[in-house]
Amino acid sequence: MHSNLFESESNVRSYCRNFPVLLKTARNSVIQSSSGMEYIDFLAGAGSLNYGHNHPKLKSALLDYIGNDNITQSLDLYTEAKAAFIDTFVGTILAPRGLDYKLQFTGPTGTNAVEAALKLARLAKRRPTIGAFSNAFHGMSLGALAASGNADKRAGAGMPLGNVTFFPYDGYMGPNVDTVEYIERQLNDPSSGIAKPAAFIVETVQGEGGINIASFEWLRRLCAMARRNDILVIVDDIQAGCGRTGRFFSFEVAEIKPDIVCLSKSLGGYGLPLSLVLIAPELDIWKPGQHNGTFRGNNLGFVAATTALSFWSDETFKASLQQRVSQLHAWLESQVRRYGKERVRVRARGLIAGIEFHRDDIAAAVSAEAFERRVIVETCGARDQVLKFLPPLTIESDIFEEGLDRVAYAIDKIISKTGN
Repeated sequence: MHSNLFESESNVRSYCRNFPVLLKTARNSVIQSSSGMEYIDFLAGAGSLNYGHNHPKLKSALLDYIGNDNITQSLDLYTEAKAAFIDTFVGTILAPRGLDYKLQFTGPTGTNAVEAALKLARLAKRRPTIGAFSNAFHGMSLGALAASGNADKRAGAGMPLGNVTFFPYDGYMGPNVDTVEYIERQLNDPSSGIAKPAAFIVETVQGEGGINIASFEWLRRLCAMARRNDILVIVDDIQAGCGRTGRFFSFEVAEIKPDIVCLSKSLGGYGLPLSLVLIAPELDIWKPGQHNGTFRGNNLGFVAATTALSFWSDETFKASLQQRVSQLHAWLESQVRRYGKERVRVRARGLIAGIEFHRDDIAAAVSAEAFERRVIVETCGARDQVLKFLPPLTIESDIFEEGLDRVAYAIDKIISKTGN
């Protein structure tokens, strides 16, 4: 590998430190290095490649669009590509679910969408504070970072981060503590020292935070409590959305309707940057240009996204996704049976899953061993104590089985080394 060349890159680089290989090509769930080694991808661009690498339908649509000299960058001007995306998103995703959100295109990353959502909530409610949750992660720009819990990431801001109050997520205080009741009591106690926030921002599944999963009942009760107290609910569906949990939105099975929804990552379909904020119509109080970004008109993202959205009208695709979900969950259960709940705890919704081990250092060791077995699987959680699974939704059954077998080998090898 060209190690001397990459030493010119900033110290901030991270993934490449854990997976030090020069990558060249990729197709669906398999990446090939420049030396010809093949790696099974359980990282999927940190959840930005739900439809795999170089999906042929998406690639064909992009090549046709580029070949015809169509618009690529358009700010927020009207283009045929944007019109097609809006029409498809409303018709395929929103209308069948009875949703009437307004669509705001922000800068190209998830943290851009979060910044816009937080700003809008504060404008709408005329309150400066946002309610966030333990172990949350919403992005690395200052506003989103202020609503994120990880101490190391927050330290990177180089300045105090404020105007956010943290509350305990579902299960954070143990299975017998009702955190929604705890939060509402704080809000309604004039001596609690807690100011009423403009909004709660919540992930239904905390990906970076350790695959912490809110129950549907907790989400429903959180939304009902927010309504009683005139507080908005923002769902950050950047990683858990776009089908990652088995449905397009991670919150739809809970039968809640957030006031604002943030989407990014796999929205762009092909790994192309595209972010979207869904806004309840009565909250769309922006003045023209009050929040913008040069690259909010990524037409290549619109083209790939429009093609990817068509999969959600394809019953074959949806059936295959449910089969992959069952395959992963059955494998996770087999690991619990093999090692016992004392050493292995699993958490999963759809095709986002985590294994937390009895020692914090095991997950990183398993990730490294799996990489030796040519599987790319990362860690997450406050202490990187959780092995995190984000395979493409389109992963082939046999490749998925092979990848899981290799990870099982890595787990067995590392746990055997611990001697307990």
